[in-house]
Amino acid sequence: MKKILRKLNRKQAVLIGTGVLSCIIGLTIHGIGGHMAGRLEDQKMAERWSEDGDVSQISCFFSREAAMTEDNFISFEHGLDSALVEASIVNDSENEQARLWADAYSAPGRVSISSERATVEVSAIGVGGDFFLFHPLELLSGSYFSGSDLMQDHIVVDEDVAWQLFGSNDVDGQIVTIGGVPHIISGVIRREDSRMAKEAGLNTSVAYVSCSTLEELGTSYGVNTYELVMPNPVSGYAKTYVMEHIGASENEVEVVENTTRYGLLARFKLLARFGTRSMNSKAIIYPYWENIARGYEDILALLLVLTLLFLLYAAVLFTVLLIRAFKRKTWTAAGVWHVVKDKLERQREKVWALQKRRKAAREEKKNRKKEAVSERIEIKQKEGNEEEKNEKAD
Repeated sequence: MKKILRKLNRKQAVLIGTGVLSCIIGLTIHGIGGHMAGRLEDQKMAERWSEDGDVSQISCFFSREAAMTEDNFISFEHGLDSALVEASIVNDSENEQARLWADAYSAPGRVSISSERATVEVSAIGVGGDFFLFHPLELLSGSYFSGSDLMQDHIVVDEDVAWQLFGSNDVDGQIVTIGGVPHIISGVIRREDSRMAKEAGLNTSVAYVSCSTLEELGTSYGVNTYELVMPNPVSGYAKTYVMEHIGASENEVEVVENTTRYGLLARFKLLARFGTRSMNSKAIIYPYWENIARGYEDILALLLVLTLLFLLYAAVLFTVLLIRAFKRKTWTAAGVWHVVKDKLERQREKVWALQKRRKAAREEKKNRKKEAVSERIEIKQKEGNEEEKNEKAD
């Protein structure tokens, strides 16, 4: 290797150096993209649900014309249970209470929240099902609530709302009123304040309440999101099932498979739709987490382009150098074959010699064991003869 490097002129050395550097930069950018793709916890529900990779996370986003209600999702859930039974997909876990699937739905809106200290009107997310299982927001105090609880009187607020209402973020268990109805603060969360989050819709205070609270005591803009994690025995099964049974027409819903959306193939598909993907004729308003996820898709697509450019430069450069080296070669294919053949024969001889030495060592070891056994037999025979002589002498 050193001899080869010494023969390079300055220009060749610079080209090889830039090629290696370009390859390193390309691989680094690819690694950064992979790291970014793994940061969004609300896109990783399938990983948290099953380590076997046999489930898929699906998200549905509806236009207001779809007019989805809780009854639509209850009907879908019953159909899903039946479909899984028919497909012989059953719970084989040791835990009999383990579930095959989990879901959540949500609606945007606004609520007015009052405490003894102040009244604030904030953006609200009405939630149903296991919303916080899909969206593990960072808790500063308290805990989440389930949208399936019988008592729909809990609320989760961000730290800004907590400070406005009580002058503290350690307020879990405190009572507030929404539309004159008492509600218990279950927990306080930290609202993401990155530039992308603010552009995605998290630029104001937000509270999370049950869908029924939002509809009855606040202003609801209608359910626009349904999320599901379910078995995916073959690729695409879960997404296809949801698209066919969710109960909304193709023009009223967009179905996304979160599990694979940041994969390499998905990024190439996104590049193929670049320039047209932002054109939306379905009148769908995405929730803030989907806006963030789509923003990450665009960034990862850009990183993929940069990765390909750097790796392509390195590949073209090394190809050109190899072609030039081949044209200036002082060797022949027959000569290379003889060298390779000679090395292979030498290697074979080394292997044979090693095997021969090992065989000789085994034989020697075996002979030593035989000699030791023979010596022990002779000693026992001598001892036996001496005992017979002594007996006769007696």
